[in-house]
Amino acid sequence: MTTTPELPQLGTTLYSITRDFHARKIAFEDAVRRVAERGLGPGLEVVGFQSFRNWPHLSDEQIAEFRTLIDETGLTPSAIGANADAGVRRDRLLTPDELVAYMEPQIKAARELGFPVVRVQYSLTPDDMERLLPLAERENVKLGLEIHAHHSPRHPLMEALRERYEKLGSPHLGFIPDWGSSMRRIPPSRIAAARELGLSERYLERISEAWADQHTHGAILDDSQLPEMYRKVYEIVEQEGAGAAGQPFARNSIGLFGHAEAVDWELVAPWTVHMHGKFYDIDENGDEPAVPVRDILRVFVDAGYTGFISSEWEGWHWNLHASAWDMIAKHHELEKRILAELADEKQGVTHGADAR
Repeated sequence: MTTTPELPQLGTTLYSITRDFHARKIAFEDAVRRVAERGLGPGLEVVGFQSFRNWPHLSDEQIAEFRTLIDETGLTPSAIGANADAGVRRDRLLTPDELVAYMEPQIKAARELGFPVVRVQYSLTPDDMERLLPLAERENVKLGLEIHAHHSPRHPLMEALRERYEKLGSPHLGFIPDWGSSMRRIPPSRIAAARELGLSERYLERISEAWADQHTHGAILDDSQLPEMYRKVYEIVEQEGAGAAGQPFARNSIGLFGHAEAVDWELVAPWTVHMHGKFYDIDENGDEPAVPVRDILRVFVDAGYTGFISSEWEGWHWNLHASAWDMIAKHHELEKRILAELADEKQGVTHGADAR
């Protein structure tokens, strides 16, 4: 008898509706309710500093109100975004001792709110993660370091972290893959937004070509490459007279849209504690044209990952026409379709003409 394979669970990060937060169009509590009302859970991910006043020093009343809201909506807290703000001072970076101390109250607040996973950032070194491990174990939360463009699973920093995780052997340390590290093109909506600003087709084509040229070289494995990459695209900005309006498009081409191959995620799949299903567009066929969603999901389904994927729409930075809620709903439909097909593959089910 063939059993149905366990699959990843879906959810939403409220980071996707940042534009609505900034515009005061929706309050935090109403946003949580809308996730439930639109069936965009069951997982709920939030960002600490974006969602809670006085984060991470929360009152008993704040904690009780959030837990009541979760009970009301039936959602499952999946992950909370903590910030490893090494540059919070104006005069210098935080020392390792200061950075670890900065993270401690955020980890404790996550547990008080009921979040099992805390997203942390690459300012934390392997030594820092090891020092935070006893606290994570005591609070019974998992620390997931986000792998976000320009980084990739094969970046030396991530390899060093993986080696340390393997040495420590604790389920309380891991990674949060961000699918924006594995792009196959610049998102069409990003190009369209730049075009609406009046930037020339030649400029858009040259930046896109520069991205594609880097893509042929693979993921960035040496941060010393970055200054030269930025120099090249800013040279295009100057040559094409794109000015200040053209600079964000050039920056995004390096900082947001990564070059890792989907198969690279196999390296960190065993250590994955949560995922960011980063996406930008959903086309008329219901697919994401810039992110290889199927290839990425196949890696994690094959690896047996059954944790949450937070749909993370980052097109809000430039796409002023789309509804974040509608975009997330479309992304969920895409994920459900692909996951069902991958489950069928595992069970040996065929489709269409092959089924006859």
